[in-house]
Amino acid sequence: MSGTRPGRTLLRQEVVEGIKRYILDERLRPGDPLPTEPALCEALGASRSSVREAVKILDALDIVEVRHGHGTYVGRLSLSALVESLTFRGLLSPDDDFQVMADLVDVRELFERGMADRIVSSLSAEQLDTLDGLVATMRSTGSGDGHGFVAADRAFHALLVAPLGNDLIGQLSMAFWDVYTIVAPHLDGFTHADEMATIAAHQNIVDAARAGDTTAFHKALGEHYAPVRRRIVEARARGVDRA
Repeated sequence: MSGTRPGRTLLRQEVVEGIKRYILDERLRPGDPLPTEPALCEALGASRSSVREAVKILDALDIVEVRHGHGTYVGRLSLSALVESLTFRGLLSPDDDFQVMADLVDVRELFERGMADRIVSSLSAEQLDTLDGLVATMRSTGSGDGHGFVAADRAFHALLVAPLGNDLIGQLSMAFWDVYTIVAPHLDGFTHADEMATIAAHQNIVDAARAGDTTAFHKALGEHYAPVRRRIVEARARGVDRA
């Protein structure tokens, strides 16, 4: 910002890095308490205002969590900052909007296709039953319901990668899914036929996994993401026509 002095900005960033180093050096985990503000000031050799500004930055990134009246703790280390950044980029302009969605579809499919063998072999009978139940919820609520359909869709893809036991893949998959659902309403053309195809593709994914058929699993994933890609292409074409 134009009103910020370079020296002050540098000091604030040094304090940010100092707090991060403290968390790493002390091997703190999410939920562990950080020293009090005066203690951080003394340990880092920084002013109270610099520490407060640094904590605000780290709080926005979920690296720390400020619990008013209780203190500051190591945060959940979620990907909320990534979601916010990608969402803003996607909403900034129509061209970015479509490109972000295309990129997100590629990444989501890449995760699920790349881990197909492990997903198919790792899903338990109970998890497969839950996936079937989520498809049934999508079928009974329909996309017009909004929340129920979307919530079931999100839970479906979260459970699909859950057996991998990879927290980072799970977080990234859901972060990309969340960004997509925020930006997706800017696409038109989700027809009743698209809804039926989406539900059928989800069911085919479950059926392929239950049968242990990786080839069919790959095919079902392609069927799931194809309508989304078509809508992105059509939305881009409409934008060019209007221009």
